[in-house]
Amino acid sequence: MSIRKALYGVNKLFLNRWSPRALSGEKLSTNELMTLFEAARWAPSSYNNQPWRFIYAINGSVHWQAMFDLMVPFNQSWTKNAAALVLIISRKNFEYNDKPARTHSFDTGAAWMSLALQGSMMGLVVHGMEGFDYDKARTTYNIPQDYDIEAMCAIGKLGRKQDLPLDLQQKEELTDRKPIADFVFEGIFKGL
Repeated sequence: MSIRKALYGVNKLFLNRWSPRALSGEKLSTNELMTLFEAARWAPSSYNNQPWRFIYAINGSVHWQAMFDLMVPFNQSWTKNAAALVLIISRKNFEYNDKPARTHSFDTGAAWMSLALQGSMMGLVVHGMEGFDYDKARTTYNIPQDYDIEAMCAIGKLGRKQDLPLDLQQKEELTDRKPIADFVFEGIFKGL
């Protein structure tokens, strides 16, 4: 049961989803991992373009170290116990006419959220991050310039908070969100 409180009647799925860093180091089955990508597959996209791409590495595989080495030391300190790491990429142009797809990042974000929500429903940790070397990722995986590198995520089974470094243990808790009035405006734009 979530301690988060919604002002309006959203599904508990949204309140219960969070991004812990404590990972157990347990393996995921191929079925568990592919179920997450299956959820991403069904995300909406402009012209059904489906611009998202995912490169993954399973902990202990021959592909793990290259992906692990992309991250900053802070993220390495806790992702070492992830079952999988995923690089999230989007194609900048439509496939049908090769013209710019302005919503490629937006659409890929929808796929990422579908993946994250599916993981939450399965009781998995799915933690997104930007703390990695984007240029090194492009070089390591030979990603063409007509693709944007959006983010990375770590996936695994929930571990014990006390197994994290002390500074991370203190951050390992559910957080609240800004009130709706801070980001929803009728008829006008309000900045910070």
